[in-house]
Amino acid sequence: MDAAKFGLDPSVDDEKGSIMMINETFVASTPRGAYEQAVEKYGSDDLEIVSAKQLRYDDGQIRAEVVIAVPKELFKEKSFGKKPLKAAERSEEEVMLDEIGELKAQLAEMKAGMVGIAPQSSVVEDVKALFLKKGISSAWLDRVLGTLVGTPLIEDAALLVSYLLEEIDETLQVKEESLDTNKMIMLVGPTGVGKTTTIAKLAARYAYLLDRKYKVALINLDNYKVGAMEQLAHYADIMQIEHFAVTSPEDFHARVEALDAYDIILVDTAGMSPYDTQKFIKTVEFVQSETPRDLEVHLTLSATVKFEDMDDIYQNFSFLNLDAVIISKFDETRHFGTLLNFMLLYQLPMSYFSIGQEVPDDIRVASKEYLLERFIGEVNEK
Repeated sequence: MDAAKFGLDPSVDDEKGSIMMINETFVASTPRGAYEQAVEKYGSDDLEIVSAKQLRYDDGQIRAEVVIAVPKELFKEKSFGKKPLKAAERSEEEVMLDEIGELKAQLAEMKAGMVGIAPQSSVVEDVKALFLKKGISSAWLDRVLGTLVGTPLIEDAALLVSYLLEEIDETLQVKEESLDTNKMIMLVGPTGVGKTTTIAKLAARYAYLLDRKYKVALINLDNYKVGAMEQLAHYADIMQIEHFAVTSPEDFHARVEALDAYDIILVDTAGMSPYDTQKFIKTVEFVQSETPRDLEVHLTLSATVKFEDMDDIYQNFSFLNLDAVIISKFDETRHFGTLLNFMLLYQLPMSYFSIGQEVPDDIRVASKEYLLERFIGEVNEK
């Protein structure tokens, strides 16, 4: 049976300097249950785990204790409310807990960083270090590993690695290719990720490479990049696919309406820096314009980009109501941990992988197996 939280141990966070931290213990029948208590109280699943262990209590029952470090002010707010109560209005237990917290906080300041953290097993440390090196975030690893204390998994490196890979597999999402109804797909993304080449690959796939030949049209909204319209028009001419250049939301609506008989409309947009306000506003106008056909927006993201840039790209493009992500430039890297970490964090469905430069061959429907095989190869290299 789950028990209420107990045990307060304050400490000073070395990285945050003057911010006082409170170590709060949550107790439940399982580590996951204890961690979920902390998530319920603080409203976040990105909490700092100080330690997690299982103990046999005096009544003979084994219970899990998970210790979470939270800022002192946040602890007081979540435990006693935003406004401190007058002493007469507070229960004796609340007054006592607050006083204990204050005294222990002062003691922690004197000891400046002398925090007792339960050591992890060397197996857990080694496996965590391996996944950290490959680009998986510490926060995600801590959330998963914190639920395994007291299980045989933490004593066997091979089993632990397999378990983490299974958790990654379960978290990743894929947008299945469904062509049962008429579709309109718009590709957005930063400059240099290969949107126009990817559009050409998709057009060839739909028009020639599937069980049936779909009627495909291309619309180009990119009137910024020199030669952008000519490049897509060149691909369209080779494949004998209709191609149109559009410069305003009104023309976009009219053109989509005129293409009602087409199975698939692919829309190319201007590549832009996440900080290019003018192009963003223009793209938003197209995305938000009323058209006679539903629009899917796919973010095109290079597998070679570092995580900080991926994060910036997502934050700036997310307001376009993204439906999926297309991963390009698979052939230009052997390191996929950063990409996996991005997918674990934002859980945006993957739709296609662009795996080379050749049109139309080097594109495939996204699959967890394809991505994980490459990551597992990277992990095995150590």
